[in-house]
Amino acid sequence: MKRLLIWLPLALFLGFFALFASGLLQPDDRIITSKLVGKPLPAFDLPAAASDRPALASAMFATGQPRLLNIFASWCVPCAAEAPQLMALSRAGARIDAIAIRDARPDVDAFLKRWGNPYARIGLDARSSVQIALGSSGVPETFVIDGQGRITHQHIGDIRADDVPLILQKLEEAR
Repeated sequence: MKRLLIWLPLALFLGFFALFASGLLQPDDRIITSKLVGKPLPAFDLPAAASDRPALASAMFATGQPRLLNIFASWCVPCAAEAPQLMALSRAGARIDAIAIRDARPDVDAFLKRWGNPYARIGLDARSSVQIALGSSGVPETFVIDGQGRITHQHIGDIRADDVPLILQKLEEAR
């Protein structure tokens, strides 16, 4: 019995090592599926967030044409990093509207002046109530909205250059 107890620490160590190694070897599923994909946008009516862009309301998305809804903030570093990709999407013909989260008009204006403005309309969600209703947990996030105002795809995080083709594809599928 004493001989078995001597080997117990080694057996426990090997067991923990095997458990740790199996966690490293299994691929990590990082895809988060939104509960709102396939459902209509929550109702909202937001004031303008920028001096040179009109306000934004959910009713504006049921126009028959799909478009992107980007959630961003002037204080968000990844939002600045995704700006070139949003400009590329806009140049490719994507219509992009936005919601600025917990922001102020002068800050949004300065952000757009520095990083570019691919947006047709920008609404100000000062208390993040629309962001929460959309199921968005952070900034930036981008939603593909079909012509009837339904969410068809959600991209969590900043859009990178290699994400642009997929987002254009999802926008085309939403037609």
